[in-house]
Amino acid sequence: MYFDNMFCPRILERSVVIYEMRVYQVQAGRAGEFLKLYQEQGLHIITRYAALEGCWTQDSGVLNSVVFLWAYEDYGHRTAQRALLMQDAEWQGFVPHMLPYLVHQESVFLSPAAFSPLK
Repeated sequence: MYFDNMFCPRILERSVVIYEMRVYQVQAGRAGEFLKLYQEQGLHIITRYAALEGCWTQDSGVLNSVVFLWAYEDYGHRTAQRALLMQDAEWQGFVPHMLPYLVHQESVFLSPAAFSPLK
């Protein structure tokens, strides 16, 4: 899998080894605003460095949560791509706009089972 850091398309070759599930709990009643902000101002930046497999709002468990599923080749690839993202001046400018919405943030790494449709 190759990411040119100018554009990171949805992964076509299923050589993914890990997924990162990032869960953002946002202030009550502000998930819609958060998603709009993320879509309009942040998504085009982060997708230069990671492949978005899905995004959901959570209707049970911890409420007011937004869940992103990002794909990476392995932990080293994820670490390298995140380091590049953190150095991106456009991302650095976006983060302060996102932070006021957040109550809690969680990151979980998932490895697909042999029979998983997502590899």
